[in-house]
Amino acid sequence: MPEWLNLPLGLGGASLPKDMATLREMKERGEPIAMLTCYDYPTALLEERAGVDVMLVGDSVGTNVLGYASEIEVTLADIRHHVRAVRRGVSEGYLLADLPYRTYEDETSAVANAQELLLSGADGVKLEGVRPRIVQALSRAGIDVCAHIGLSMQAQDQVRVKGKTFDEARTIYEGAVALEQAGAKMMVLELLPDELAQAITRRLGIPTIGIGAGPHTDGQVLVVQDMLGVTARAMRHARTYLNLQELLPTAFSAYVADVRRRSFPADQNYSHMREDDALAMRGWLDAPNG
Repeated sequence: MPEWLNLPLGLGGASLPKDMATLREMKERGEPIAMLTCYDYPTALLEERAGVDVMLVGDSVGTNVLGYASEIEVTLADIRHHVRAVRRGVSEGYLLADLPYRTYEDETSAVANAQELLLSGADGVKLEGVRPRIVQALSRAGIDVCAHIGLSMQAQDQVRVKGKTFDEARTIYEGAVALEQAGAKMMVLELLPDELAQAITRRLGIPTIGIGAGPHTDGQVLVVQDMLGVTARAMRHARTYLNLQELLPTAFSAYVADVRRRSFPADQNYSHMREDDALAMRGWLDAPNG
């Protein structure tokens, strides 16, 4: 049995953050922030019970839940639907939502679409790329913004580590600084070298959340399907904590087999009428007009 299965639920999560100020305090205390994607109500209940600090309704819902070919197919309506579901299960944690592809091309649409996500239950929004003017507009509107730099699936980037050369690293570093200055309150660093992620984390006063960016960011995020082994492909940046690729088919096959041989349902899985009512019903059915 994996060691983590023996850990008590809620380890390190007795006081879950409710706002960006609390997340920043965690950074200042050197307390790592745990973020996971979340797309539905029951998963939200379980993640909060386990002490997850931030639940992210990401555009990864497209490829992991909705069967889309890529993240760019995800619509604002999709994200709103899943935010509402997750919100019903989150009472204390911070709920972050992705602004989908092409929903923040200009300041006006960015603010309007972000407000739609907030009305659906999000506490803040995340957007990809170095767009300081958009971040500034959202911040002026009183909206919490989490920036996202490095790999950008909305830009249909080739999946590779970004910033391995000095010139590319300098551009990413300067972009991170510009985003914080524009008003970003948190930042996801995806597929960056550890050295660059460390430098950005030291430079910024806001929390950094890494995914494939090494252990020195202020927190970590994973796609929940990746860490539960639902995703068929193996990814270097992820760790599989439970292999549902093996467990779920075994359970499904056992169910099918039980149905086929009529061993399910068993007596404990259903109920009976009282004998006098059953007799009355049989008599009624057997009557000529029954």
